[in-house]
Amino acid sequence: MSIGSILSWIICGLIVGSIARMIAPGQQSMSVSMTIVLGIVGALLGGFLYSLVGGYSVRPFSLASENWYGWIVAILGAVLLVWFYPRRSRSLWAG
Repeated sequence: MSIGSILSWIICGLIVGSIARMIAPGQQSMSVSMTIVLGIVGALLGGFLYSLVGGYSVRPFSLASENWYGWIVAILGAVLLVWFYPRRSRSLWAG
């Protein structure tokens, strides 16, 4: 994996994580690095769930015209994680 591909994953993770934070209900208190991580992991989760339902995988960060829905899947996966993350972290600290 080259430096360019690592940087593109970080930038795309930031974009997807930021959009997911805008869409997810409630207030999220997390750092930019956590937004990037949740964006990347959310994209992987969304692609995995889509492959279970759709039968084939998508390329989450592809800019090809036939793969635009990969961004939607990535954002939806990240919304799930952004919504779930604060609830999980609070329960870890409370218990």
